[in-house]
Amino acid sequence: MRRVRARMVIGLAVLAQALVAVPPAAAQDDADARAAESVILRQLEAFRTGDFETAYTFAAAVIQQTFDQPAFERMVTTGYAEIARSAFAVIAKNERAAEDRRYVTVRIIGFNGHRIEALYEMTREDGQWKISGVVMKPDAGLVSR
Repeated sequence: MRRVRARMVIGLAVLAQALVAVPPAAAQDDADARAAESVILRQLEAFRTGDFETAYTFAAAVIQQTFDQPAFERMVTTGYAEIARSAFAVIAKNERAAEDRRYVTVRIIGFNGHRIEALYEMTREDGQWKISGVVMKPDAGLVSR
């Protein structure tokens, strides 16, 4: 009887631990998701304040090899008006594509009043998440604040 009770107690303890413990891979994925989101939101804040020098530091090497900082500023302000001057942004989705790549969907309202959905491609470079590309499309008005 004692053995049965001891096994039940041990079994319940193991079950309880399994239910509350976060697997290390999931915890790492959550940390990566938060870090990638932080890069995007910090870049949007830098754009919002006109600090294109800081915003440029969040761009991946492939972007920095294609555009110097002044050309980057021109590209963002002329081609990505809602991103260059956002009034509101919210992370809608964050997906891991590979160990060093994530896709993050952000819903944005620009100061111009236009609503967009921006899909950010994030790559890990030297342990840091960087923005390697953005594709925008109109948002059907699903963004509210």
